[in-house]
Amino acid sequence: MAPTRRLAPDFYRQDTLTVARALLGMHLVRRIDGERRVGRIVETEAYLGPEDRAAHSWGGRTPRTEVMFGPPGRAYVYLIYGLWNCLNLVTAAEGTPHAVLLRALEPIRALPGRTSGPGLLCRAMDIDRRLNGAELSGPDLWIERPVRPAPVRIGRSARIGVDYAGDWARRPWRFFDRDSPFVSGRRSASGRR
Repeated sequence: MAPTRRLAPDFYRQDTLTVARALLGMHLVRRIDGERRVGRIVETEAYLGPEDRAAHSWGGRTPRTEVMFGPPGRAYVYLIYGLWNCLNLVTAAEGTPHAVLLRALEPIRALPGRTSGPGLLCRAMDIDRRLNGAELSGPDLWIERPVRPAPVRIGRSARIGVDYAGDWARRPWRFFDRDSPFVSGRRSASGRR
């Protein structure tokens, strides 16, 4: 029997910043009606609540953030601006509300539309709140190692759109593939272009 390429739950139990970097180059896979949609992860952001003022869990445990406090290796899906779904991967030990936001994918297979930006990524992958709490090794949504991994040159910057978080907004917890044209946000001096 061939070894699985899916990431095991232990992968998500690691330090959240380690997970955010290690996800670059992995494949996000979504199965819909037997069809596989696949995108290469090229941009992530780490959120380390409850101390991190940019994390949803900063305000404490709520019905919205309950998934973040659960076991690692689950999807935390939320809606922003009443329009866009965003996919986070719960990380660290159970009870520690850390997560990694997926910000951009490089299309590999059957991805309709744009995938640069967390809302566009979710729309192309047909990810919405129905998947909130789903295990990331389930039949419909998972992350796997590519058969032939492409090299990743990691860039790093402050996270995007969290200026309200004061000093926390300046933490360099956004990671991206410096060579991918599918990265969603501005590139900093630590990036390229």
